[in-house]
Amino acid sequence: MSRKKVAAIAFKILVIEDDPAFLRFLTHVFEREGYAVSSANNGLAGLRKAREDRPDLITLDVMLPGLDGFEVCHRLRSDPSTAAIPVVMLSAKGQDADRTAALGVGANEFIPKPPDRVALLDKIKELLTVREPPA
Repeated sequence: MSRKKVAAIAFKILVIEDDPAFLRFLTHVFEREGYAVSSANNGLAGLRKAREDRPDLITLDVMLPGLDGFEVCHRLRSDPSTAAIPVVMLSAKGQDADRTAALGVGANEFIPKPPDRVALLDKIKELLTVREPPA
């Protein structure tokens, strides 16, 4: 059974991830579904790209060089230009305390790595349904 592609292919996802192999995996998965993907490999670059590109959704690794994902998410939520962008935090650290911390700094979702591809895409689509597609 084939999965339906996203209706609005113009949605932009920013992937903030320092692991090159996992970044390639996420990029492939999202582009295959019709999303436009940009990326950053550290927290500061991710913040800058989020402010410049205004993506429709951000996937954010917890363990990043420089600023960790918790601090990045906190700063995204504190900035009026990025506060409303949905954030899905991904982490190899899957303890309840990490999930609680991620949701506490404003993440919309916390998903342990490696994610189930179908469940991840379903969550992304769910979060994007509340946003208007870009014109």
